[in-house]
Formats: sequence, C-alpha cells, structure tokens
Amino acid sequence: MTTGPGRPRLTSQRRPGQTTPEEILDAAGELFTTKGFAATSTRQIAEMVGIRQASLYHHFPNKEEILVALLEETVSPALVAAGRLADAAAPATVRLHALATYDVTQLTATKWNLGALYLLPELLTDRFEPFRAQRTLLRRHYRQLADQALTEITDDSGDTSPALTDLPFRIVESAIATRADIERGLLPGPENEGAAGLLADACLRALGWTRPMDEIRAKSRALLAETAGGTPLRL
Repeated sequence: MTTGPGRPRLTSQRRPGQTTPEEILDAAGELFTTKGFAATSTRQIAEMVGIRQASLYHHFPNKEEILVALLEETVSPALVAAGRLADAAAPATVRLHALATYDVTQLTATKWNLGALYLLPELLTDRFEPFRAQRTLLRRHYRQLADQALTEITDDSGDTSPALTDLPFRIVESAIATRADIERGLLPGPENEGAAGLLADACLRALGWTRPMDEIRAKSRALLAETAGGTPLRL
C-alpha cells in the first residue's frame, strides 16, 4: 500500500478518510461486506471513492491487497492489547476479561462488519497466510489466559482440554455473527450495546466462574485504561 497522491481524483471526496487509501478501504469494506468479495471489482471500488481505477492501483496493486489491509485492521489492535495484557500485574481472570472486552469492542464498533470476511474461501490461499498466522497468535493468547484463569478459578493446575481453553476466543468471535444477524434485522440492536461486557463475562462463565462479575468488570476496566492504549473502554 502506498500513500502518495496518484492521479487527480475525478470528483470531490466521497468517502470518509484522511487519505485516499483510507477512502479506498472504507469503500471496499462496504462492498465486500454487502455485495461480497468475489462480486466486487476494483472499478466499483474506485467509482465509489471517485477516483480512476488506475489511481486505485497506485495505492493497492489488486483487490486481494485491499482485503489484506482490511483484515489486518480486525486483528492487529487486539494483538497489541493482548501483548500488553500478557505482562500486566493482574489475575488472569481480569486480564482475560479485559482482552475479551477490548476485542469485542473493536469488532463491533467498526463501520463495517469486517470480521464476517473471515469465512471467505480466498483466505485459504498463500497470500493470506500472514493474516492466518496473526489470528492464530491471537487465539494462542486467549488460550494461555484461559488456561491461567482456569487455575485461578478451579485451583487445579492439571492439564485442561484444548476445547475448553478455546471457548473464550470462540465466544468473542461470536460477536461477528451476532452483528451480522442484527444488520439483517434478525436480532434487535444496536449490536454493541453491552455486548463487550456480556461476552467478556461469558468467557469467564464458560471456564467455571460462578461469583458476581462486578469486581471483575471494574478491575478489567481499570486495567484497559492502563495497558490497552490508555483510553478506558465502556462495558
């Protein structure tokens, strides 16, 4: 991706964004999540932005590179948060709750439901291996925190089932399907109202946490303010 000026645009700015690549990503995010990746052409993306197709290629060489950039937006922030939370001086239950809260918040607050692109068959090709590796790394962070949280919850340091420690990651990503159902009118919205707190709570409940969640939520909120970018997130 390049951020140079390219050719002069055909019209005044049509899409939100401070740069042309940001406008291209916004248009592509809308088209990929509403029309489908295969059904979207670079010409259609360029037309939505108000630039020539050749100008789009100045910033992204093809449609796949646009998808790569969009997918990275869905996982990179959570990976940064996971790295900071991994070294935080807090119980694993709090750190897991904080990561889930942060991750659900960023999955549901984006303009387009980009997580819905995870099931595209194109993602199985070699070009998307770096994204798959990033998502696998994030999943590993969740499993490690879940394993540590289980020890705190059950006071049992024995081997735990991978299926059990994988539950928090799966619960968090359920926000993607829930958001899609809301956007189709199948569930009431808005999709992010309380979703982060509820799903973060569910991550701990799935591991056997039976006590009230108020204290965990308060500590999770405080920890995010300290480690996940400096800005508290609403639960």
